[in-house]
Amino acid sequence: MKLSIVIVSYNVKYYLEQCLCSVARACYGLDAEIWVVDNASSDGSVEYIRSRFPDVHFIENQENVGFSRANNMAIRQATGDYILLLNP
Repeated sequence: MKLSIVIVSYNVKYYLEQCLCSVARACYGLDAEIWVVDNASSDGSVEYIRSRFPDVHFIENQENVGFSRANNMAIRQATGDYILLLNP
């Protein structure tokens, strides 16, 4: 894996969807993986996005652990040589 993209999400269901559509287009033909860390959203983000982007890796937090800690959770599991931290 060359590139791991990490996106931290909290109650931004539609922005996250737009972001993932853009990332999918930009990564076409690249060796990349996408991680979304949800910080206990209450807007149904995980269910909504998971059904539309089955290839995305999800980490579902039971509480909002903050931006930095959430990024670190995905970085530890990412397999890319390079990490891109992206906001929705």
